[in-house]
Amino acid sequence: MGRSVLLGVAAALGGLAVGGPVSAAEKPNIIFILADDLGYGDLGCYGQKNFQTPNIDRLAAEGLRFTQHYAGSTVCAPSRACLLAGQHTGHVYQRANGDLAFRPDPEDVSIARLLKNAGYHTAMIGKSGLSCRTDDGSHPNKKGFDHFFGYVDHGAAHRYYPEWLWRDGEKVKYPNNDGFEGDRYSPQLFVDDALAYLEEHRDGPFFLHLSMTQPHADLNVPMKWKEPFLGKFTEIPFPGNHYRAEPNPKATFAGMATFLDDAVGQVLAKLRELGIEENTLVFFSSDNGPMSEGGWSRDYFDSNGPLRGGKRDMYEGGIRVPLVARWPKKIAAGAVSDHISAFWDFVPTACELAGVEAPANTDGISYAPTLLGREADQRQHDYLYWEFYEQGGKQAVRQGDWKAVRLDVQSTYGGPLELYHLPSDLGERHNVAGDHPDVVAQMARIMRTAHEDSGKFKIAEK
Repeated sequence: MGRSVLLGVAAALGGLAVGGPVSAAEKPNIIFILADDLGYGDLGCYGQKNFQTPNIDRLAAEGLRFTQHYAGSTVCAPSRACLLAGQHTGHVYQRANGDLAFRPDPEDVSIARLLKNAGYHTAMIGKSGLSCRTDDGSHPNKKGFDHFFGYVDHGAAHRYYPEWLWRDGEKVKYPNNDGFEGDRYSPQLFVDDALAYLEEHRDGPFFLHLSMTQPHADLNVPMKWKEPFLGKFTEIPFPGNHYRAEPNPKATFAGMATFLDDAVGQVLAKLRELGIEENTLVFFSSDNGPMSEGGWSRDYFDSNGPLRGGKRDMYEGGIRVPLVARWPKKIAAGAVSDHISAFWDFVPTACELAGVEAPANTDGISYAPTLLGREADQRQHDYLYWEFYEQGGKQAVRQGDWKAVRLDVQSTYGGPLELYHLPSDLGERHNVAGDHPDVVAQMARIMRTAHEDSGKFKIAEK
């Protein structure tokens, strides 16, 4: 880590204000609700017709809906790492699923640490984005979260009836759960904990990251949520493998999505009940594109909408995700934005709203001006960049209207590059690389310079 980056991190850890201090009364509470494997087309406000999401749709109707927002990666762990660290996958430490976790401060500074130093109480409830797999149940607390309840292992998070969860470094056991079935459904435990947290910290300012696991496989939801959809769809039973067997995958998925929507509704209702909704900024998004695993296919409900591909793809369906934001009397109701943004923008956005300096090593640009209707003040990205370390390795770049994808980057450097013009080809059906050699050359340069070897993750030698 270079000297300038260390100085920037040190300043951020010290809680330096931007343009002068922001008083506690001026700092908004921030809630970021994150779904798991929910596709761009899996919400009513983004076109879903097979089930309804009225609470998330209301969040969008009362706030702002982004149409060109991107996840940090096309799978869980690196995507969530980008969200919490403010860096893209060419720079962030946790770039893949596996035995990885954020390193001790000041190497991998999380938004929780930055907001905690700005006077926020911080909580993460659900699936930790600070580790894909660790045995340390207090790891989120060490990274700046005052309160943590949930999973620190993404493999364990496949199971909706866990035998135990972590609460601030201590195991909470559920003796009637066996992983696949039981009497304590973890998403309900997370909602209950979030509502209790809001009660306790109503005076704020607080940052709550409600990191849900639905609708990731296992396909599993209590019967009250599944039952309304039984018999509604032609089902293809799933016999089970690594994931739980499920005779009604479509009904179960719809039930999981409606449970998730209801969870959002409960959070919004609690804010209203406590009289704090006008000082609370609520985000909702998903960590990557829709899955096709565990008995589910993204094609069943057109989960990627008009986009190509899904989870593990670098095409738009794998990385373009919903983002809605509501902040009454601050964000205009019913607004829609085509601002091009990504997960790594959340760190500088939250820092700006909290009145602290974002780390010098962030790849993000605050989208606070877009939230607050000051589009003329909104800075734009030169480009967005992704890299992925499964299926031979992949890279992608979004620059303006152009999108570039390169496959098999772990075996042969400088291989063929696909090029798509998104305004005229949102579905990425027509590779026009042969028609635009100058754009291809520019995208190839970005792919070379945006990637930094981390010691753990490399692409083929340059």
